[in-house]
Amino acid sequence: MAGNKSYTIVEYFGGDDGYRCGYCKNQIGNFSHGMWSHTMTVQDYQDLIDRGWRRSGKYVYKPILKKTCCPQYTIRCHALKFQPSKSHKKILKKMSKFISKGELPKGEEDGEPMDSGCGEAGPREPSKVCHSEVKCAAITDIQKEVAECPTITEGQKKAGDAAPTGSETSQKDPVSVPDGRTAAAAPKPGMGADPSRPICRKAKDLRKERRLQKDQMRQHTDGVSSIVSPAHPAPTHTNQPKPLEEFINESLPENSSHCLEVRLVRSNPPSPQFKASFDASYQVYKLYQMAIHKDPPDKPSESQAEYSPDGPEVGYGSFHQQYWLDGRIVAVGVIDILPTCVSSVYLYYHPDFASLSLGSYSALREIAFTRQLQKQSPKLSYYYLGFYIHSCPKMRYKGQYRPSDLLCPETYIWVPIERCLPHLENSRYARFNQDPDAGDARVLKDVGRALVLYRRTVMPYAAYSRKRKGSSDETEVQQYAGLVGQDCAERILLYRS
Repeated sequence: MAGNKSYTIVEYFGGDDGYRCGYCKNQIGNFSHGMWSHTMTVQDYQDLIDRGWRRSGKYVYKPILKKTCCPQYTIRCHALKFQPSKSHKKILKKMSKFISKGELPKGEEDGEPMDSGCGEAGPREPSKVCHSEVKCAAITDIQKEVAECPTITEGQKKAGDAAPTGSETSQKDPVSVPDGRTAAAAPKPGMGADPSRPICRKAKDLRKERRLQKDQMRQHTDGVSSIVSPAHPAPTHTNQPKPLEEFINESLPENSSHCLEVRLVRSNPPSPQFKASFDASYQVYKLYQMAIHKDPPDKPSESQAEYSPDGPEVGYGSFHQQYWLDGRIVAVGVIDILPTCVSSVYLYYHPDFASLSLGSYSALREIAFTRQLQKQSPKLSYYYLGFYIHSCPKMRYKGQYRPSDLLCPETYIWVPIERCLPHLENSRYARFNQDPDAGDARVLKDVGRALVLYRRTVMPYAAYSRKRKGSSDETEVQQYAGLVGQDCAERILLYRS
């Protein structure tokens, strides 16, 4: 077999059999195409998820949207343009309050479904696929592609790093009131309007005034040189919304009750940090599966915990973002770092901390992490949340991470979610691209050029079919190649026994 080139190698398993749906609980209503990935390169996995595929461990699957009971549409968020909503800010403030004051909220106040885990109830490994039966002998001489990616450790800052603002001071230094309550300041006797404060005005008037000021500023700067001398600095925009990072890294008082640190560890190939923390991570996984998914105590196995992070060997890598609270792991976010995105794979957490909305909190941290990586790699600007399921009301929360796009299931172009929702209100299945003449740019044109791996040799399918006269797998190979597209079919090796 050829020297140092890296390949993706898969076994394809069709998609004729229905299985249990994790959303509507239909026992045989969920349909998807599936394949097992022995190895996978970064570009191939990026191209596959941009055609509606998604991984669960090393199993890669593509829901059959016209047939399945709960159609699952690939969704991505524009990480650089993301602004947290009111509910997102509430979750971040709840975490900040917990860390600073140690108050664990009772119950799941916002009730966001994301709290029960980011991972979808996707198809499990088909019964005909067995770990011990996967034929790896034929692929041992293929070099795996794993690119270097910096290990990033994040931590919540203590208040010593920055002085609190006036509003923070008023919240953190309450003044005692005679009846034992606390308030920002004791009320003064009635003295009329406070002359030191600006006159109270309607929000509508303030918005109108700001708009006028913006228009005047725009007119003033038209035609003016973009080079501004140091003596006349450019005007600062004071009404810019507070970025996500400021909410996350909000300063905390020196006497914080807790310390939260987020550590990024490579899970594939396993880094020393991943190996050292595996047992602690596995215990959290086991508790999560039992409490959230009602698994019996003997069901979660160590190999199963390893199965989720042990995904395709993508070039930028598969990683764990470990959430360490006071020196112990309380949650783990499994992510893939790809050429144009961070893809969320799964989240599990300690059930004792369910009220902190860790599913939503981790998604916000992962969006911020995507923005951080984009500074190192300009193309990496999207955060993939997996699948959006409009037909299941509890699973619509992913649409709240705006701006976001859904993938058209027929033309594989991205369409803003606002334009997709009216179609999904009318029908479970929808083509989002409204141009009737538009098609799949990577549609299969020649199955003969699809690559296969047969007896340790890479060859086009046309050569393989000539070599194996009377081969009856053309229908299966045609289906597989159509699903991955012409480009991927000419790069990915389809294993033939």
